[in-house]
This record gives sequence, C-alpha cells and structure tokens, in this order.
Amino acid sequence: MNRAELQKLSRLRAREAKTLLDTGYFCGSYYLMGYAVECALKAVIARRTQRYDFPNKKLAIESHSHDLACLLRAAGLQEKFDLALRGAPELRNHWRQIWQWNGGWRYTLNVSEAQARDFHHACTDRKYGLLSWLKAYW
Repeated sequence: MNRAELQKLSRLRAREAKTLLDTGYFCGSYYLMGYAVECALKAVIARRTQRYDFPNKKLAIESHSHDLACLLRAAGLQEKFDLALRGAPELRNHWRQIWQWNGGWRYTLNVSEAQARDFHHACTDRKYGLLSWLKAYW
C-alpha cells in the first residue's frame, strides 16, 4: 500500500464513519473513525519512506501497529505534536479522546451516541481535529 492509497483510505473511512454515525451505528462509526486516523498516520510514515532504502526494522514493526500513540512516534511527529498541544488546548482535549483507540474496538458493543459523536468531532474538527492536523504532514 502506498501513501496515496493510505490518504484515500483515510478519507473513505472518515466518510463511512460519518454515514454510520448519522444512521445510528455508533460502534461501527467509532471503530472506522479510528481507522481513518490510523491510515492518516501511516500515510505520514509512507511519506518519510525513501525509495530504494532498505527498511528500518524498528520503524517497519512500529508501522504495522494499531496503537495511535506508537504510530505518531513512528511518523516522526511526536515533537511537532507536543508543540502543537502546548499551543492548542482544544487539540489536547481531542487527543485525550482519541489516543486510546486501537483495533480492538471492532469487538466493542457499547459505544454511546455521545461517545461516537465526540470521537468523530475530535478527529474531524476543521481547526483542531487530529485528521486536520495530520493532513499537513501526509
């Protein structure tokens, strides 16, 4: 999978999550919205990958994670993100809602409408949403 495909997949999963949210499928919306963020982070990682370079084993292993905090570090964005968090309490609040997401959410049956809407907003808010922030780097 390449960077352009990961970008496209991130946008698609975000749209699918919104459709599920609007139709009352809150668990599925929450789960897919997290995947939209995961794909965006992986697009950043793909951008950093140099053609013909032998892959760094640690980066390769970290890149196959579903842990958003791990992917943020693997993307090389931790310092920039920490700076952004200091200057934007709204982004910090959104990150607090997002960072605990992982692939295991696919098995969750208990996501309320409020949780799903808050999660979606934390990811997609135009000014302080994590996806908005990540798109500057992908």
